[in-house]
Amino acid sequence: MANELLLKYGCNPNQKPSRIFMQDGGDLPIEVLNGKPGFINFLDAFNSWQLVKEMKEATGLPSAASFKHVSPAGAAVGLPLTETEQKIYFVDDLELSPIACAYARARGADRMSSYGDWAALSDICDKETATLLAREVSDGIIAPGYTDEALEILKTKRKGNYNVVKIDPSYKPAPIEHKDVYGVTFEQGRNEFKIDNSLLENIVTDNKEMPEDAKRDLLISLITLKYTQSNSVCYAKGGQVIGVGAGQQSRIHCTRLAGNKADIWFLRQHPKVLGLKFKEGIRRPDRDNTIDVYISDEYMDVLADGAWENLFAEKPEPLTSEEKRTWLDTLTGVSLGSDAFFPFGDNIERAHKTGVQYIAEPGGSIRDDHVIATCNKYGIAMAFTGMRLFHH
Repeated sequence: MANELLLKYGCNPNQKPSRIFMQDGGDLPIEVLNGKPGFINFLDAFNSWQLVKEMKEATGLPSAASFKHVSPAGAAVGLPLTETEQKIYFVDDLELSPIACAYARARGADRMSSYGDWAALSDICDKETATLLAREVSDGIIAPGYTDEALEILKTKRKGNYNVVKIDPSYKPAPIEHKDVYGVTFEQGRNEFKIDNSLLENIVTDNKEMPEDAKRDLLISLITLKYTQSNSVCYAKGGQVIGVGAGQQSRIHCTRLAGNKADIWFLRQHPKVLGLKFKEGIRRPDRDNTIDVYISDEYMDVLADGAWENLFAEKPEPLTSEEKRTWLDTLTGVSLGSDAFFPFGDNIERAHKTGVQYIAEPGGSIRDDHVIATCNKYGIAMAFTGMRLFHH
């Protein structure tokens, strides 16, 4: 390992010179095993590694994340996939280990956003996970280690230039961190706040019931938010993130954005979507885009233009607004976390449309009573965590 690593450039090609280095003179906690990661790659790598490390500590399960532009597109723990999940994540032809299941679910949350992602694993990357990654469009991966088979598979990706980073899992950063903006140095204590079940004890709604699965999903949501650009809201279900709304200036826009992504995740499981017949040879990213177009109202324009023939082997019947709403009404048991308090009950109204039954947020708004009343209206159980999770 070395004290510094020179980079091609910073966030943009004109930003030179660029490097990562240790101010205390010690060695970097990472080793580049393949490729040449860039400035943004390392921002994704270090943020995503913290997320999966904390998620495994909180749940005891192998964890994975799919990052784009320093926010997670998805994150999940390594629970087995249902037959439907295997189909919508396009892994029904693969053998999956627990850590491979975690990454398949993390990437499957929002496959369009995960295009060209940075992957993070809490556990050693095995052959099964490398095989899955090898056929997806991805920029790189960070993990505490790689089996020999996995490393050989990953080295064949992107004409041999796929970025593979190994991190020392025992590395502990300094308690004080710094950041320069416009020539001015900012200093703050690292956010070492531990997210665990104790945050879910102050349930302020009439409904006090929070099953263990819901608590697990709320922890996944909150840990994901800790490493998501704020403002942010996260929906989770079944041990995985299903929708993230990141970097919005208004909380309702976070809630809508994340909710719309969660809706698409669930609509991909509709029998009509599962039954789509694609043209022979259509590329994986094109298929993902096509599914999103089919689910959206844009498909009617595709039909009118006759462009469906470029995408489908058979002309599919439209998925009507009524069919979509009927299907979404069957979605239940969703957990939702927010990195700061909800200022109005409209966030709860929107969350309810995507099957949210459990919420964790800091509390502290002057309109907390209205937010609680809206939760009570729908029988939603909500805990006030008392802790904001802004990340910038």
